[in-house]
Amino acid sequence: MLKNLLRGTLAVGLTIGLAACGSTDTTSEGNSSSDTQETTSVGEAVDYEIVGIDPGAGIMKATSTAIEEYGLEDWTLVEGSGAAMTAALKKAYDKEEPIIITGWTPHWKFAAYDLKYLEDPKGVFGGEENIHSIARLGLKDDLPGVYTLLDQFFWTADDMGTVMVDIQDGVSPEEAAAKWIEENAEKVSEWTDGVAEGNGEEVKLAYVAWDSEIASTNVVAQVLTDLGYEVKLSQVEAGPMWTGVADGSVDAHIAGWLPITHADYVAEFDGKYEDLGANLEGTKIGLVVPTYMDIDSIEDLKE
Repeated sequence: MLKNLLRGTLAVGLTIGLAACGSTDTTSEGNSSSDTQETTSVGEAVDYEIVGIDPGAGIMKATSTAIEEYGLEDWTLVEGSGAAMTAALKKAYDKEEPIIITGWTPHWKFAAYDLKYLEDPKGVFGGEENIHSIARLGLKDDLPGVYTLLDQFFWTADDMGTVMVDIQDGVSPEEAAAKWIEENAEKVSEWTDGVAEGNGEEVKLAYVAWDSEIASTNVVAQVLTDLGYEVKLSQVEAGPMWTGVADGSVDAHIAGWLPITHADYVAEFDGKYEDLGANLEGTKIGLVVPTYMDIDSIEDLKE
């Protein structure tokens, strides 16, 4: 169970020797492997592909910029989804094959697999980011209890990881959220301190289909439901999520990755939303590989 992986030490025991995270072949009988060994480059080993997620994600734009900044003209960024990316990772990891993905933390994959970020000497992916709660203009006046709850909502990567792993283990997001809330009543009481209870008022929350945002949004939705509000969740891509808050069709989202990942939306909708501040600190984005790959930096992809 992934839950056990999160709470214990991940013992993978991978001892594969990938020369430049590639493979070796012996092509002639009677010759020693040292005479005939051919080293496959990183690019050749992964068909010059970086496995990405949905095209609207900020990490995809940052990766495209990295491809340009590091002179990786032969490389392709494969668009898909978070689920498709983790499926590709699992398939490669189970076979101890090389793979390069777009990655971010917090995410359950770092508990399930032995992974590492590639160094980014040019700083394309920036440093640590925070996840912000973003509210529509006027929410404070229309739904003051909801506004206060969102303003006071703050948790850690470990908190989020617990919910993510339960969901990955097959527990529904709603059940995983309810379980975490029950087990963390003291922390939840800090969020709800001074919050006016609802009387069936509708609250519209949007989120992107990232494991991290599925976890956080369901937890907040459950807390609001327990307070007497009727919560409607909308799973959308990042663009519609920010647009909904900006045009008032969505009350809030708690999935604003700043300052890098969602920088374009911050600029586009400047003045049309209220930033309630970080609800989780210390996130990170970048290119990620299994630790059994003999590669440490994005610069190495040019070899």
